[in-house]
Amino acid sequence: MNKTKRKIFETSMKLFAEKGYDATSIEEITATVGVAKGTLYYHFSSKEEIFNFLIEEGMKLLQNSIEIKTSKFQNYIDKLKAIVLIQIKIVMKYEDLITILLSQFYGNEARNQKCQKHVYDYINKIEEIVKEGIECNQIKKGNPKVIASEIYGLIASCLVYKLRNRDEIDIMKLYREFENTVIEGLKI
Repeated sequence: MNKTKRKIFETSMKLFAEKGYDATSIEEITATVGVAKGTLYYHFSSKEEIFNFLIEEGMKLLQNSIEIKTSKFQNYIDKLKAIVLIQIKIVMKYEDLITILLSQFYGNEARNQKCQKHVYDYINKIEEIVKEGIECNQIKKGNPKVIASEIYGLIASCLVYKLRNRDEIDIMKLYREFENTVIEGLKI
């Protein structure tokens, strides 16, 4: 991604997170970036395309990180620990992306459905790991869909914790808390 496209991408993400998608205009994006509308339209055909690109790239980042990290472990509890740690790191580094994703999750518009699809696809990946862990007798028996949703829910929990705390957050300390309260309960 070239420098201008990255700047449009990052600025849009910040504005969408702060003001909401609907309240952010193309004019505001171009003014904040410091480019003409034509330059923006050279890189993105519409505000919707910027949004879609943002969600696609963000979810790819999360899913690729999960796939790379979990492939290193044989034990399914370790795979879930890796997922929790990555989710915490993603929230801490890309708070705006997670804010946008969660704020656009509810509703029936195409944008909402796109966010729902990405979240459900991601939860389904976690669910598969949980199912395999249960089948291998490494994870306590339970409803994989519920367990996967709980693990995904840690993203929202991290975001709320970060917003409430406002201080510097120790990622490993937060991870150990989630490990003790969530992952330990899944061990056989």
